[in-house]
Amino acid sequence: MFTQRALDFLYFNHKHNSKQWYQEHKDDYKKYLVEPFAELVTALTPTMLSIDEHFIVEPKVDRTISRIYRDMRYASDGYLYRETMWCTFMRDKKLYNGLPGYFFEISPYSFRYGCGYYQADGQSIKNFRQLILDGSPEFKAAFDCYNNQNVFALYGDKLKSCKYTEYPPEVQEWLSYKNAGLLTVSKDINLLLSKNLADVLAEQFLMIKPFFDLLQKAEDMKNY
Repeated sequence: MFTQRALDFLYFNHKHNSKQWYQEHKDDYKKYLVEPFAELVTALTPTMLSIDEHFIVEPKVDRTISRIYRDMRYASDGYLYRETMWCTFMRDKKLYNGLPGYFFEISPYSFRYGCGYYQADGQSIKNFRQLILDGSPEFKAAFDCYNNQNVFALYGDKLKSCKYTEYPPEVQEWLSYKNAGLLTVSKDINLLLSKNLADVLAEQFLMIKPFFDLLQKAEDMKNY
C-alpha cells in the first residue's frame, strides 16, 4: 500500500539530485516505493495472467518495476533520478519498439495508468491500421469497448494529416495514431493511497482487455 512518504521520496530525491542523498535515504526508497510496487504487482498478477498468460509478472525491479535512476546517456537535463516510478505488464520488458502492455505510474503530483505501446514499431502500427480497415472482430470489440466507458482516452503520436477521409471521423481518429494506447490520469490521492487500489486497477484493466487483444493481434500478424 502506497503512502504519502512514497510521493515525498520521489519529490525530494529528484529535487536533491544527489547520489549521497539517495544513498542516505535508500531504505526509504525500498520501504515506501519498491515494496508497495511489489505488493501491487503481486495483487494484480492473477488478473494480468487472465488477460495474457505470457505476461512477465515477477515483482522485481527491472522485471515489472522500473528503476529510479536514469540512463545518463539520454538524460540531457542532468537529473540523475526520475520523478516517476511505474510497473508494467508485458510479454517482453523492452519498452522501445516493444510489445503492447499495461502500465501504472506514480509521480508526486498525480498517477496514470492504461494499456498500449510505449513506442510501437512500424509494422505493428501497419498491422493495427489494417485490422481497422478490414473491420476485424478485434477492432469492433475494441471500438465498442472504448465507446462504452468513460475512464480512458486514446493517446499517442498522430499522423500530421489524415489519409483516410472516406471513413467516419471516429474511425479516422483510430487510423491516425502512430503509437496507440489508452490512458487515464488522476489526482485522486485517496484512491492512490487506498488499500482498494489494486481492485480498482484490476477491474479497469479487465474492462479494456479488448483493446489489448487488438494490439496483440497486430503483433501476432507478424508471424503470418
